[in-house]
Amino acid sequence: MEVKQPKAPIKVTFTCHGKATGKMRNDLDVAMVSPMEERFTLATDEGPFHGGDATAPPPLALFVGGLTGCIMTQLRAFARRMDVEIRDLSVDCEVTWSWTPKGRIYETAPESFHLDVILDSPNTLDEQLALIAAAKKGCFIEQTLGQKNSIRHRLRTAEGFVDAD
Repeated sequence: MEVKQPKAPIKVTFTCHGKATGKMRNDLDVAMVSPMEERFTLATDEGPFHGGDATAPPPLALFVGGLTGCIMTQLRAFARRMDVEIRDLSVDCEVTWSWTPKGRIYETAPESFHLDVILDSPNTLDEQLALIAAAKKGCFIEQTLGQKNSIRHRLRTAEGFVDAD
């Protein structure tokens, strides 16, 4: 099924319901709810460090995989629209966080995001760089990472939800 590009801005919305199903395993029901409907079942788990059984990738692996897959998708999608031929494509992604012990818990902070694009194309260097620039702007994950975001947390109580921020 081919979907035509909208002429006006639209909202793209995903939801996810996660359920704890093992020591550290989470089964996730992820859905795109707008502008179309698609549903995916994913899982995360942790290894022995966090007391898990490593039955699924840890959340950070899905995050880094999502970032890599997002830019690769945009490169191929936009190459057709920009008349850039891609003979072969690979992306090497490296993400580093700092991990700081704080008593019995720890805190984290992002340090760096590096994406190396290996593109085999007969197009000019300027055309290839323009493709990468366009793909960066079209990658939902990269655009999210590139700005300050507000993330709201709430806790459900017997009386309703309470802000946890």
